Amino acid sequence: MTLSTSGLTLRYGDFTVLDDVSVEMSLAGLHGMIGPNGAGKSTFFAVLSGFIRQNAGRIAFGGTALEHLSPDERARTGFGRTFQIPREFKHLSVRDNLKVGARRQPGESLRQLFCAPAAVRAAEREIAARVDATLAFLKLERVADALAGGLSGGQKKLLELGRILMSEPKFILLDEPYAGVNPVLIEELSQRIRELNAQGIGFLIIEHNLEALNRLVDDLYVLDRGRLIGHGRPDEVLAQASVRAAYMGGAA
Repeated sequence: MTLSTSGLTLRYGDFTVLDDVSVEMSLAGLHGMIGPNGAGKSTFFAVLSGFIRQNAGRIAFGGTALEHLSPDERARTGFGRTFQIPREFKHLSVRDNLKVGARRQPGESLRQLFCAPAAVRAAEREIAARVDATLAFLKLERVADALAGGLSGGQKKLLELGRILMSEPKFILLDEPYAGVNPVLIEELSQRIRELNAQGIGFLIIEHNLEALNRLVDDLYVLDRGRLIGHGRPDEVLAQASVRAAYMGGAA
């Protein structure tokens, strides 16, 4: 099972943001994506997740064509995505932020509330149990009832990952998970990602912290000015002259 793109292209007038990007990656893997600022990495995520529509090219997720599906429809296939800047509901508790991310919430339907209250209560208990399990997994129990807006940067990144987990994803796009996070929480977050991957959830991770990313992922994709210029094992990719020139200014 793979996530693949073929000829993915996005232009704004004469400016090309993504230029014929074709990738194929295992849905069970830990993949990284790097590139200089403005390379098109976050735009690539936005196109994959349906927030921006490409001008050309195809996207397939586990054999399902995604290019004509909405972001919600893509999420229902098992596709999850976080953002570079966390988008927590600041005035809700951490616990309630996780509840918002849960799939299949029958309490949202008035018909079910009146016609099947027992089923609604059972579903709410199941969601509450999953919230508790997610809080424990991410080690956020201590702040479970605190307002999300008061969390540290690292805790917000953990919360955003937890909210995605509540949607029962098969594959997650992580955009700059280590940005603004202290070294202790970076390792905590990395460990949670490894454990989730061991459970069968795949990841594609954009990250500027090369040291932390290279310890985590199996392979790297490199974008520069919208084009894919490298792919392979992290040490091999970073040794390529074209990658060093584009990403690190040719530094030795």
